[in-house]
Amino acid sequence: MLEKENKNKIPVSFILKIVAGILLVGFYLQFENQINENKWLQVIKGLNSFLIPSILLSVSRFVVIALYNAQHANKAVRGNFVLGINRLTAILNAVFAIIAIMIALGINPVEFITSLTIVAMAIAVLFRDYITNLISGLFIMFSEQLSVGDRIKIGDHKGRIMDITFANIIVQNEEDDIVMVPNNLVFSNPTVNLSAHRSNLFAVKFELPLHAATEIDKLENEIQAVVLNHPNLAKESDIILNVEEIGKDFVRYKIELHAVTSSNRLHKQLENELLRQILIFEKALIKSS
Repeated sequence: MLEKENKNKIPVSFILKIVAGILLVGFYLQFENQINENKWLQVIKGLNSFLIPSILLSVSRFVVIALYNAQHANKAVRGNFVLGINRLTAILNAVFAIIAIMIALGINPVEFITSLTIVAMAIAVLFRDYITNLISGLFIMFSEQLSVGDRIKIGDHKGRIMDITFANIIVQNEEDDIVMVPNNLVFSNPTVNLSAHRSNLFAVKFELPLHAATEIDKLENEIQAVVLNHPNLAKESDIILNVEEIGKDFVRYKIELHAVTSSNRLHKQLENELLRQILIFEKALIKSS
């Protein structure tokens, strides 16, 4: 209920924009004939050039998002569309702000852009990668293929999407490192959405000292004691301890289990239970040696 109230609440910044817009429009109409003679009036004209389009943009954004939410009220939707609208609104506001500054300084935006055609082409070449990432980011935001919170694999990068910006996708990998993957890599590399079909299967990875490898049977028994008849694990869950990697002084293991649901929170809780049991086993092993 509180969340709905917050969504329906009109932002203070929007109210201030409307009040400022009304005052400036009234002031502009009163002194319209003196605009070109007074620099301060030219600044007011520039502010009007920003506030009016910005207010219309905010209203359009609110209406579009409200219609989208109403249409998908009873569906499990991903938040990409709203994210894309918010990012696009930010870009258009920035464009309106630049145009307003030009008008406030007495520069005709159309003539200015026309005179810089060659320079604009040079800038486009220099910032080609950023422009490509920006367009790719918009495609991702307005699609239903990837969303914040999804687990993905792009090339060598694998993890959970924390945010999608115009430049990159921010991914938190399995080592909790933050990796910024350029948006255009999604279209130039094979991309796997591991969350597209939510699964009850989850994996627990851990490392043990090399000398503990000889006690693997005992470890399996310890884990079996936790897993057996666990209310949050499927009955058909079999304990298979796989060796992922053997290092200089460690062995990396992986266990795959089936939970009763696909809840990420439940998977994390079960993983913590197993890891605590493994830590107890390792501590007992160190004491005995």
